[in-house]
Amino acid sequence: MEDEPANDNLYLGVVLAAVVIVTGCFSYYQEAKSSKIMDSFKNMVPQQALVIREGEKIQINAENVVVGDLVEVKGGDRVPADLRIISSHGCKVDNSSLTGESEPQTRSPEFTHENPLETRNICFFSTNCVEGTARGIVISTGDRTVMGRIASLASGLEVGQTPIAMEIEHFIRIITGVAVFLGMSFFILSIILGYSWLEAVIFLIGIIVANVPEGLLATVTVCLTLTAKRMARKNCLVKNLEAVETLGSTSTICSDKTGTLTQNRMTVAHMWFDNQIHEADTTEDQSGATFDKRSPTWTALSRIAALCNRAVFKAGQENVPISKRDTAGDASESALLKCIQLSCGSVKKMRERNPKLTEIPFNSTNKYQLSIHETEDRPKGNILVMKGAPERILERCSTILLQGKEVPLNAELRDAFQNAYLELGGLGERVLGFCQLYLPEKKFPRGFKFDADEVNFPLTNLCFVGLMSMIDPPRAAVPDAVGKCRSAGIKVIMVTGDHPITAKAIAKGVGIISEGNETVEDIAARLNIPVSQVNPREAKACVVHGSDLKDMPPEHLDDILKNHTEIVFARTSPQQKLIIVEGCQRQGAIVAVTGDGVNDSPALKKADIGIAMGIAGSDVSKQAADMILLDDNFASIVTGVEEGRLIFDNLKKSIAYTLTSNIPEITPFLLFIIINIPLPLGTVTILCIDLGTDMVPAISLAYEAAESDIMKRQPRNSKTDKLVNERLISMAYGQIGMIQALGGFFTYFVILAENGFLPGTLLGIRLDWDDRSKNDLEDSYGQEWTYEQRKVVEFTCHTAFFASIVVVQWADLIICKTRRTRSSSRA
Repeated sequence: MEDEPANDNLYLGVVLAAVVIVTGCFSYYQEAKSSKIMDSFKNMVPQQALVIREGEKIQINAENVVVGDLVEVKGGDRVPADLRIISSHGCKVDNSSLTGESEPQTRSPEFTHENPLETRNICFFSTNCVEGTARGIVISTGDRTVMGRIASLASGLEVGQTPIAMEIEHFIRIITGVAVFLGMSFFILSIILGYSWLEAVIFLIGIIVANVPEGLLATVTVCLTLTAKRMARKNCLVKNLEAVETLGSTSTICSDKTGTLTQNRMTVAHMWFDNQIHEADTTEDQSGATFDKRSPTWTALSRIAALCNRAVFKAGQENVPISKRDTAGDASESALLKCIQLSCGSVKKMRERNPKLTEIPFNSTNKYQLSIHETEDRPKGNILVMKGAPERILERCSTILLQGKEVPLNAELRDAFQNAYLELGGLGERVLGFCQLYLPEKKFPRGFKFDADEVNFPLTNLCFVGLMSMIDPPRAAVPDAVGKCRSAGIKVIMVTGDHPITAKAIAKGVGIISEGNETVEDIAARLNIPVSQVNPREAKACVVHGSDLKDMPPEHLDDILKNHTEIVFARTSPQQKLIIVEGCQRQGAIVAVTGDGVNDSPALKKADIGIAMGIAGSDVSKQAADMILLDDNFASIVTGVEEGRLIFDNLKKSIAYTLTSNIPEITPFLLFIIINIPLPLGTVTILCIDLGTDMVPAISLAYEAAESDIMKRQPRNSKTDKLVNERLISMAYGQIGMIQALGGFFTYFVILAENGFLPGTLLGIRLDWDDRSKNDLEDSYGQEWTYEQRKVVEFTCHTAFFASIVVVQWADLIICKTRRTRSSSRA
């Protein structure tokens, strides 16, 4: 009597052991990945550094640089330590990986700001010197550098469980609790009813197995893997599979500005000439509107921008669109170069027709750049062209060019200049002024030796030509993506190291600050009252400066995050980015952070999901992130959000489908124990249902298309909207599961009735039915049945019960395909 259940039990144990081993391997894969951030920091150390010791220049390994060394850096060098500059000549450094500033920053001995990240007399370890030369004294090395402190900040953070991991753990706890409770209950009941302890154990195992959704692990893995592959085709590289669902649960996105929301290339946005502001084409594909280029003033302005410019296109890019060509030179000069190349044709040929005679490079003292050229339109004459800070350029001018004619620069025109300058500056754009002067041929004949050191040419009474302003423009797809985030209930917060005015302008351009929504400063300006008199809660939008954030108590930050729907944080340090992420998480938000710089790595690691940039991103940010955008495009995040929500929906469908068969699997054991009928369904057939027929349909639900409202719903509340909730359980167990069980028992009783055992006869017959020694068991009609004959009928019942469950599960699969409303375009 006990041999066959024992064999079933052995088979069952082997299968369960295999499931446990697979689960263990999966868990190991998910949890054994360790952070490689520190390795990335090690790779950033330059090989050599040029130091001056005891009056001699020597080349040493960078790790041997010590505090107090005098270090010399030049264009192309990576800074080997934190340096305080003591002398410089046209030195500019690229701080974008550290502070997020999109254009190179001038370095000089002058102390300009109390914040070390903003003062000009400090160069930071691992930043690049892009042009010029400088000497500096080493003030910090290794872990004490700003970069080292960021590394310590990032490596010391603890990462919590992902939302999907918590949901699956919650589900497993529920299923385990139910399975163990039912199993132990019926183990005790079977002992009370007089079954042997071995039979009771078999009942216990059977009920637990019937409750365990063996296909869940495979379904989750397939869901995540399929989504990761789909996202890879859409330029999203997923490092951690669970991160995909986390993105779907996201309720707040803290996005970096440079390169993520913007194109990561300075572009000419506006010009002011002939006393009028003209708009340039800043679109990525140059499909926007342009301005009238027939004015002789524009001809003069474009010539100054082309000649007073050291930027050049790199070789071998003839087939690349002009706006996307790589350049060698300053970001602002590269923007001017591309603008003139697009508007006027070859800048190279223009420079060849107007050869340079001498130049004075830009420096932080003069704030202008000057060059003198032979000019093509006045034989044997020369022209002085100058560009720089508009106010410095204007003070050197006495006339202004209007419609190609020089007119005196009177008070009215100066006011017009000031208004244009303020308007363009208020748009967050970097504004440059341009002027020129034709040098008289008598005083400066052909072959005259111009001296840029001992200046022997005029620097005043020049002719002001116009202004040109530049900005890193928003990506074309970003405003639509931000709009989709808003309709999906996701708050988008800009967190950048850039200037507040620039950050605010970009935020308005991409829709992070909606049209019509005012900040405190806007309300104060409109009402003409001090900012302190404005109630902060009246403003829907908010721009917070990093210096204010530094001394802000957590309660104040929480108040800002809670009461303002549209927020921009500007001039933020790495520590402050981390504080902002922690503040959002205190509000109960699932936070996604995007970034590309080393300064973003602590926030990327602390966030529920970190998203790094694949093109502009540093190695450190990529190591800290869970996902990498291969095209650096914010719009790809919206794709990820939709895919993440789709995963959660499809997992819910798979679980609902899988759990439904638990009821028809458990009820045969319950009736077998309680009313002593022959076993309707064996343990082997239960495993055939769970591992054979259920698993493939459950996995197939991972391929289901999104429902029509997937990006119109609010983000999932992790406290209330669980993977397995009361509604799902009631539908799976209470409705469909009971219908399936009734279908199975119908076939069971019909087959036994056809063979002579009417339902009334079956009650209490189990002991005699399973007794090997009893070969004369009578049915309802008095026919006698041997043990072998009874078992043939019983196995026929097992098969019929199994087949009925499979058939009703087909219907259940169709029921579970849709939870709400299918998209008509994808249905």
